[in-house]
Amino acid sequence: MKISIQGITGSYHYEVAKNYFGNDCTTIDCMTFDDVVFSVKNHRSDFGVMAIENSIAGSLIPNYSLIDNNNLNIIGEYYININHQLMALPGIKIENIKTISSHPMALLQCKDFLISSNKLILEDKDTADVARKISENNLIDTAAIASENAAQIYGLSILKKNIQTIKNNETRFVIVSSQESLNSTLKKNKASLKLILNHRNGSLAKVLNIFAEYSINLTKIQSIPVIETPWKYAFFIDLTFNNIKDYINAIEKIKLQSELFKEFGVYKSEKL
Repeated sequence: MKISIQGITGSYHYEVAKNYFGNDCTTIDCMTFDDVVFSVKNHRSDFGVMAIENSIAGSLIPNYSLIDNNNLNIIGEYYININHQLMALPGIKIENIKTISSHPMALLQCKDFLISSNKLILEDKDTADVARKISENNLIDTAAIASENAAQIYGLSILKKNIQTIKNNETRFVIVSSQESLNSTLKKNKASLKLILNHRNGSLAKVLNIFAEYSINLTKIQSIPVIETPWKYAFFIDLTFNNIKDYINAIEKIKLQSELFKEFGVYKSEKL
């Protein structure tokens, strides 16, 4: 089984792929999320792994649009704790470091540490790729922020552990496919939707009341501009339910209230 990931071996996406699909899966390295989507759409991989939100930095809004615009299906999700490590070549001390480099999201999550470090901060495309470059190019004055797994894979030493500003730091990843999930053995209790509502007073309130009527819990609601129409918004919604029949009945009513309704997928929640 081939899985497209953003990043390379040792990245957090790599960790999710191995945890979700098992160690026997083959990962396909993609340096951008656009490349992940292209790989899945063109059947170069069976599935893709995409980060969608972080408990500190919030939503990765461009990824919502990528999934939507390319008509991908969400067939699962996975949460991991993100623990960022500062790493460098063996024998190098932190006072020898001039530059710290990592993915922009990792840098943001370690902002307090970086401010106090008095080092040059450089953005890169992937956490693990910085670790690889340091190892392969013998960069004695550069440190990476990446996972403990990346340090082990690329033979680096950890200079300081868990440097993220907020220690309880989780990222949610979604598993995407060009086809709908065919696995009916899973207890599906979560759905991801897109709604554009009719421009009438109380339209959003009516939709929320329908969800409440059927005891459906909204775990996330994200508004994103409809680019073609200024000041018009689409709502991307994640929700959980206890009874699939309640979900189906609620959706039938919500479709009547919506100018556009799109279901990205119904799948098993990994976090309740």
